[in-house]
Amino acid sequence: MKLLEIIELRSVKVNKNDLEKQLNNIIQDLIEAKEIQKIKIYKRLRVDSDFSIHMFHESDDIDDSGSPLGLRLVAVLKEYGLINHKIFIEFDSNDHL
Repeated sequence: MKLLEIIELRSVKVNKNDLEKQLNNIIQDLIEAKEIQKIKIYKRLRVDSDFSIHMFHESDDIDDSGSPLGLRLVAVLKEYGLINHKIFIEFDSNDHL
């Protein structure tokens, strides 16, 4: 099954440049280690403290609390602010017809 894992971060009392460098380093490490199929990071328009990390997985075995990789990211990012972590499965309308 195809999954989308979203980690939202609202950073507080952090140097934004340092946080952005840290996020870039995390992404590069994940890509180099081939731990993730696809990952994207978004910054909120006009609110430079909000980030959204979107990770795309394909797996038949995932916990409601998130993937091991997602849980590791949450643990690292908690020091930067508030975290919201969600898991979505792909909806295929053909499966429901």
